Amino acid sequence: MVSSHTKKETMPMFDADAITTRYLAAWNAREPARRREAIAKAWVESGSYLDPLMEAEGHGGLDAIIAAAQAQLPGLVFSLAGTPDLHHDRLRFSWTLAPAGGVPVARGTDFAVVAEDGRLAAVTGFLDREGV
Repeated sequence: MVSSHTKKETMPMFDADAITTRYLAAWNAREPARRREAIAKAWVESGSYLDPLMEAEGHGGLDAIIAAAQAQLPGLVFSLAGTPDLHHDRLRFSWTLAPAGGVPVARGTDFAVVAEDGRLAAVTGFLDREGV
């Protein structure tokens, strides 16, 4: 769709690799204080997350769902799969979940809205394949 509306404001430049690195660090930080610090680096305070299994808003809610996921997935690590794709304030990236250095047990693709400061405002996750 082509719009006759021209956006006059300049979009900030984002580093897709840095954003996804911070995001995955939050999911992989198992020590509570480190996890909360990683969440604060990755998401704005009002940031949200939604996937088919869980949803959360705000740093406290994000911390709770990540801690719950970690309790159900002991020894598994999230890793970036491929190269993140970014345009404007929209980010798309894929990930795997596997034992460190092992074969993935799950894969997914997440779509995110990036806030002006480069942190995540909203993430919507999709499970691509389970039991890979």
